[in-house]
Amino acid sequence: MFKGLKVATLVVAGALALAACGSTSGGGSSSSTSPAASDTSSSTASACTPSNIKVGMAYDIGGRGDKSFNDSAAAGLDKAVKELCVTSKELSAVPNETDAQKAARLTLLAKGGYNPIIAVGFAYAPALKLVAPKYPQVNFAIVDDSSYQAANVANLTFAANEASYLVGVIAAQATKKKSVGYIGGVNVPLLVSFQKGFDAGVTATDSSVKITDKYLTQPPDFSGFNAPDKGKATAAGMFDAGADVVYAAAGGSGGGVFVAAKAAGTWAIGVDSDQYTSADAAVKDVILTSALKNVDVAVYDVIDAAVKGSPLTGVQVYNLKNDGVGYSKSNPAVQPFEAKADAAAQAIIAGTVTVPN
Repeated sequence: MFKGLKVATLVVAGALALAACGSTSGGGSSSSTSPAASDTSSSTASACTPSNIKVGMAYDIGGRGDKSFNDSAAAGLDKAVKELCVTSKELSAVPNETDAQKAARLTLLAKGGYNPIIAVGFAYAPALKLVAPKYPQVNFAIVDDSSYQAANVANLTFAANEASYLVGVIAAQATKKKSVGYIGGVNVPLLVSFQKGFDAGVTATDSSVKITDKYLTQPPDFSGFNAPDKGKATAAGMFDAGADVVYAAAGGSGGGVFVAAKAAGTWAIGVDSDQYTSADAAVKDVILTSALKNVDVAVYDVIDAAVKGSPLTGVQVYNLKNDGVGYSKSNPAVQPFEAKADAAAQAIIAGTVTVPN
């Protein structure tokens, strides 16, 4: 019913500035030597008729290769390159950069003729508010934010609290010590919604289970999304204190949580993509499940609409009802806990269970 998302392990991209347009079916790529961000050009697939659509992708911290949020977005782009024959330019944010840097990245893409331009992550909202009005003929999309809305902007939002509720149901069943934890990358409203959903799922399933919630960094420090060392240390502290299941909604920092879980012989729960299928082989067996946010579906929808000449605009909601979120079932170890999680999903869809947000 709620299938795990298969996301391939992807390579880390190169540098910031746009040196040239996206590559063609010949394959090559263009890049610069700026240390401010990474830059990768994707080629079109030779099996389809080349499109005149050029897609600009501005990733959040970690970019391709984070095995989580950004990789899910990249999977949607890769599918579009293969099936729709678009060309693309990919740029990535770096830790603690300014809104001005993000605005410069979006501007470079707009000036380079990329349309649509997809900003991956709520952190791009202030930059998008500056850039989108200057390029009314360019269609933008932003993942995980609806604070800025405009005629040329698609707001791709996800009911991540619903997916988090489901893995909370699973965690409450899986814990043997009646103690679980949640680790958020940065203490921002979006990540609090993950936490609230998880905590509610745990409590609804077994109110006797202790829940510990922690965040790796506080705004404006967003490095918590790409700090595996902090993830490892925080998770190790939870395990030492008695937790035996920890849910990490922390982007690239989740890799450190998985290492800590492996060392402790306990369970971890991943986020955004099916991290059991994408994590390093040394730790994948401790990833019980992942709360899925199908960013790849939303990214593909944006590009497909552009190719068809009817760009997406306005708030687009991806939830359990339209299979925009869910939980992964790729690890056979989750099977004993699926019945209650699936029942909870149906109750949420029916409206008999309301998940805190």
